[in-house]
Parts: sequence; C-alpha cells; structure tokens
Amino acid sequence: MNKNTSKHREAGKDQNREHSRSPFAPNSRMDVEAMLEAIEANSIEELFDIPSSVRYEEALDIESRSEQDVVNKLRGSLSKNEDLTEFLGRGHYSHYVPSIVDHLSLRSEFLTSYTQYQPEVTQGFLQSLFEYQSLLVELTGLEIANCSMYDASTALGEAACLADRVRTADGSHVLVPDYLRDEQRSVLENYVAGSDLVVEEFSTKSGMVDPDTLEDTITKETVLLYAESPTSEGVIEEHLTEVERIADEHDALFCLGTDLVALALLQSPATVGADIVVGDASVLGLPTAYGMGLGIFACREEFLRQVPGRLVGASVDDTGSRAYTLTLQTREQHIKRERATSNICTNQAWVALRTAIHATSLGPSGLVSLAEECHRLAEALAAELNDIDGVSAPIRDCHHFRDFRARIESDANELAAQLAEDGFAIHVLNGNEIQISVNDTNKHRMDDLADAVAKIVN
Repeated sequence: MNKNTSKHREAGKDQNREHSRSPFAPNSRMDVEAMLEAIEANSIEELFDIPSSVRYEEALDIESRSEQDVVNKLRGSLSKNEDLTEFLGRGHYSHYVPSIVDHLSLRSEFLTSYTQYQPEVTQGFLQSLFEYQSLLVELTGLEIANCSMYDASTALGEAACLADRVRTADGSHVLVPDYLRDEQRSVLENYVAGSDLVVEEFSTKSGMVDPDTLEDTITKETVLLYAESPTSEGVIEEHLTEVERIADEHDALFCLGTDLVALALLQSPATVGADIVVGDASVLGLPTAYGMGLGIFACREEFLRQVPGRLVGASVDDTGSRAYTLTLQTREQHIKRERATSNICTNQAWVALRTAIHATSLGPSGLVSLAEECHRLAEALAAELNDIDGVSAPIRDCHHFRDFRARIESDANELAAQLAEDGFAIHVLNGNEIQISVNDTNKHRMDDLADAVAKIVN
C-alpha cells in the first residue's frame, strides 16, 4: 500500500467522523453549519418545538452513517436471506410487472400526490383512478366500483357492513365458507365487533360450495353470503348461480371474492347474480408484497350511497372541457361525520394507479392470455406431480386456477423442509397435504420442482 492510498483512506475516515450526529441525515458538520447559517438558526434544536414532557432525552444508539455506508450495510443484511423460488399462493399472488409500470408510476406527479382532494390540480391522477374504476366495472359487470380499498380482507369487512345497512328485515349473520383464510376471517370478525353482526361458517364439499349443505345452513338471519372463485385453494367454483339463488331466496346479499386476472377468464360476477365483488387487485401492478394489497370493491348501482371509500366521476368544467372530480367521499372526517358509511380514511390510490397501468399495458387479449396461462400451468404441474409415485395431485376433482392441493405418502413438513434446502418454498396444509401455486413468475422452475419432489419422496 503506498502512502497516498493510506492518506486517502484516513481522509475518508475523518470525513465520516465529520458527519452530523443525526442517524437520519448523513450531512457533514460543515454542511449542517452552512444550512443553519442560511436560515439564520443557531442549532438544529431551534427548528423544533417539542415540549419537555414528551421529549426523548436518551440517545437512540444509532450510529450515524453516510448514504453509501447504509446501502452497503443493507445489502449485506439482505444477502443473508434465503434465495427460494416461491410456489406459494393462498391469496397472495404476483405476476411479472412490466417496466412501464415503474417508469410511469414513479413520476413525481403521481408519487408525491398523497390524495386527490383538490381535483383542479390532480386531474391526471383522478383520470387514472377513473380508468381503474372503469376496469373493475368492465370485468365485474357491476355498475359501481370505488377507487380502492386497503386489501381483500377489509373489502369483505366493508361488504358485511354494507349488507347490514341496506337489509330491511331483521338479521345479523354473515355466512362464510370453511375455506376462508384465517387472516381474512380475523379481519372480518374485527370489523363486525361492536355491531350486532356475527360471523358463521358453512361446510364445503371437495373445496367448493355444496348447494344442499348451504340450503341447510342459511337462514333468514343471514344478511350476507360470501363465496370465492377461485378459492384460496385455487378451486374454480361451479355453483355460483345456485349460491346466488339461495341467497336471494333468503333475502341475503351475495358477495363474491375473486381477483382481476381470474375475472378476465371466469364468468362475470354480474351474470351469476353477485351483489358485491371483493378481492385483491394487486395481482396486477405489484410484485410480491408479503401482505400489502389493493382491495376490490364493486357493487350494484342501488348501493351507490352505501359504498365505502371514494368514487371518481367525470364531469365538465366551466369551459366545457371534460374534468374529473371526487363525486363521493364517505369517510367520517368529511361532512358525513357520524353518518359516514366507513371509517377508512385513506386509500391505495398509488397502487391502484399501478394496477391500471399494468392492466392497460396488457390490454384485453393480454389479460385473457395471462388468465388462461394461470389455469393451464396449474393443471400441467399437477399432472406432472401426479406421475410421481407417492404423490396424488390435484386432490380436488375440478378445474384449478394458479393453486392446487396435493397429497403425499410421506410427511409434508419434512418434504417442505427438504424442498427449502433445494431452493423451493411451498405451503404445508397438514400432515400429508401441501398446496402449490404456479404462474408466469415461477413457471421456469416447474420441472425442477417436480424433479426435486420425485427425489425426496422416492
């Protein structure tokens, strides 16, 4: 090492020592002093008026670092994560997101626009949300779709509350299938806590609704009947028209859970009599987000005044030009106050924007092609696994979309653990059943997964 190199390294160390003590603002001491001088302040503390009663006097014990140091440290931490090809699903999905989604949604006009209260200055964002709503209306066949919801779970909770408000007869039961995921049911029960609503469950057969069982379970007390297609197990429901008939006979609303990609291929919810459609729209526009979503909420026009969240409408300005504005805001901070239909006080507008961009970039034929692939890949991988001795797939005798269940003769937990060592992640359902999800993002590893399963079970 020459002397110059050594001097440069020492200079770098001295420069790092000169960083301000703030762990969040990696500015040198000289930079801080220059900024304070420019605004005529003696110290950073002068910029804040924090009462002593709430002031934290202790040190945060977070070392001050430069941006480059922070990036390098984060890279080191993230590099310790296991690099697994995920064949996970059960309600959380991602598809390849075209680069145009990032390029457009990350424009400052969109990224920094928190919410669209002032329509005269956010026309572009409002138009994007209007297009998102139009997409939902076209895919569901229902007349009304709101700007966005938090996720599928809160959308279901809002559907239950809507059903309770519009029902004319007495009743307080929300009827859900036994395949409803635990986390969704937990949110639903939290939503109805404090009201007269109670959540009840009906049994399904072979992963889908059995009309006879449903007939025996539903009562005049039921205000909302919920079913899914595809279900969290990937089952495409075959009895939706009968479900609607049973709900109608008992004066209950029929709520259907689904997602945007599936809607491009399956029956339109309006044609099977759905009153409300909920689900996750972030299957378009977002990569794997591990919980973050974008809730779908669409319904019949007769429930317009009961829709939670916001609606964007098209109008004309004083020059006769087309203009967009928020035509309905039901949140309690606005004039609705105690008459608000929902306490949701923000939305997922930016995620809805990404979804709209992704769907538009695919176009109608591209969206249908993606949906057909989700069906075809699930059937193909199930057949490939079924050819392995000791594996039965799928165990449901029906059509599947993305997900399917498989049964193995060995221990499912041991299989999953060994597959993880080989670089694959799957769901374990019980002692000898697993669930696998396949789409365009992991299809290139289908054969590798099947080979790994064959080696383990044999």
